[in-house]
Amino acid sequence: MNTHEVFNQATDLTPYDVSDDASLLDGLDRAGGGWARDEVRQLGALAGGVEAQEWGRLANENPPVLRTHDRYGHRVDEVEFHPHWHDLMTVAVQHGLHASPWTDDRVGAHVARAAKFYVWGQAEAGHMCPISMTYAVVPALR
Repeated sequence: MNTHEVFNQATDLTPYDVSDDASLLDGLDRAGGGWARDEVRQLGALAGGVEAQEWGRLANENPPVLRTHDRYGHRVDEVEFHPHWHDLMTVAVQHGLHASPWTDDRVGAHVARAAKFYVWGQAEAGHMCPISMTYAVVPALR
């Protein structure tokens, strides 16, 4: 039903390539991570795509829920996540955002990971916290 003209809202951005950023790509090249340009571009297109943006929206509208007990009263202490939270995390891990520089000896591995982290985080920021903590704990454990 069309009741009035809406003129004070931004238009839908999707799909857009969040990695279409000359400064980001130039910095990636200058800091030795140019070899990851194609993957950064792929991840940027995915992050700004309709599907990933919808994953982020649904993950944010359905926050994790702590379940301390099952329906029979037994202690379970588990957290339920929306399925798209897992989709977001899966893509992050598949692209090595959680640890790739610690196993990739190429020059610019940390810069490449940072660029991928930056673009993928624009799909949904909250899931990047555990990804970042996983990345950060490696040198602490060594």
